[in-house]
Amino acid sequence: MHKILGRAATTFALLMLPLAARAAELDGSKFSAWWGIPFAGVLLSIAIMPLAAPQIWHHHFGKIAAGWALAFLLPFALVFGPGVAGQAFVHALLAEYIPFIILLVALFTAAGGIYVRGNLRGSPAVNTAIMAVGTVLASLMGTTGASMLMIRPLIRANDNRKHVAHVVVFFIFTVSNAGGSLTPLGDPPLFLGFLKGVDFFWTAQHIFPETLFLVGALLAIFYGVDSWYYRKEGALPVDPTPDTRSFGLEGAVNFLPLMAVVGLVLMSGTWKPGVSFDIWGTEVELQQIVRDGLLIVVALVSLAITPKGVREKNQFSWGPMQEVAKLFIGIFLTMIPVLAMLKAGEQGPFAAVARAVTGPDGQALPWAYFWFSGSLSSFLDNAPTYLVFFNLAGGDPQVLMTTGAATLAAISAGSVFMGANTYIGNAPNFMVKAIAEDRGVRMPSFFGYMVWSGCILVPLFVIMTFIWFV
Repeated sequence: MHKILGRAATTFALLMLPLAARAAELDGSKFSAWWGIPFAGVLLSIAIMPLAAPQIWHHHFGKIAAGWALAFLLPFALVFGPGVAGQAFVHALLAEYIPFIILLVALFTAAGGIYVRGNLRGSPAVNTAIMAVGTVLASLMGTTGASMLMIRPLIRANDNRKHVAHVVVFFIFTVSNAGGSLTPLGDPPLFLGFLKGVDFFWTAQHIFPETLFLVGALLAIFYGVDSWYYRKEGALPVDPTPDTRSFGLEGAVNFLPLMAVVGLVLMSGTWKPGVSFDIWGTEVELQQIVRDGLLIVVALVSLAITPKGVREKNQFSWGPMQEVAKLFIGIFLTMIPVLAMLKAGEQGPFAAVARAVTGPDGQALPWAYFWFSGSLSSFLDNAPTYLVFFNLAGGDPQVLMTTGAATLAAISAGSVFMGANTYIGNAPNFMVKAIAEDRGVRMPSFFGYMVWSGCILVPLFVIMTFIWFV
């Protein structure tokens, strides 16, 4: 026990001090495909246990995610050494998970303090209009910010409807994913590309037609589906939460924290003071520390300035955020070897992927990049997946923005659009699902949602492939 406590104390001390040496990047060629089992276990647990053992899952999903994380970390420490395992853990925590969660908390808190009041009724036209507005906002304030802002009034507008799950599903398709494809503020993969040197407006200039097609098609399909459900329900019951006051916003002061979040994200991508700290092999730059620290301040300010009663009207709770935080720590840790194996390219166990995106003449195949980056983004976090294929395509932003424009457009579109294929493809997906269920909406299961995405999204992606990526 003393040794364990001593090791924990040492680890904590190392985390607090800048170290001199930086850990070498994990060599994915040294892994076998078996290292992907814990990651598959997390995914299958999320997919199956809410149906097979709902009570166990509801009370212990955090422990289950932690168990799969340990199922990777402990064998990893035995095979490669505690030092390497500790460095990998710290890197996932400091470079990926903590910034990810802090950003989500800031957006979740600020958006949760804005209450859209008014006599909204969930007709097909009103629902489509709300999604259209949210889709436009997604590229300006991020898919997470737009989702958190718009999902509550959408659910409230439909609280007298019998069939609501499909409304939330299409909301995830449009606002939580497709809408974030035009700027680096919209979705984390594009922000990483911006940090790598891709021009701010490059994506808007090169995949605007694809975005317009996908969003337009989804809104048109939704209007038809929702109209069918609307007619099927017939005379709607009296709205249990009628809005008698005029349309307006309460807590609009929280747009200031939202703007601050956008500004801090932009700052971290443009301000380069050249100061960094090496924390057990993970380089943490000063701009990241400043950004994350100020994001925490922004969340606290939002809580302080929100008028009394606004969050209660929004039925705001921390439950959805807690669920995302607990599950995604398991996802971030167990996908460490999976991403390393993908980065290894021809030398790794997933060499077939590297060969599949390259033609016989050695040239990149945009359609293959679109589908492989998209398919993996459906199950892995789409931000690191974007980086894997960005580097696989050469990693030079000047080349990719010019002669490799078709390939970069395919990677960008695949990573953003296909994050909608599953609940875990993009963080807002799971948050929206959790909020909807917290409000009493019976959402499809993991595989049930994939039936929707398979029937609606995949045919549209096939059409897009033949129009733009072949």
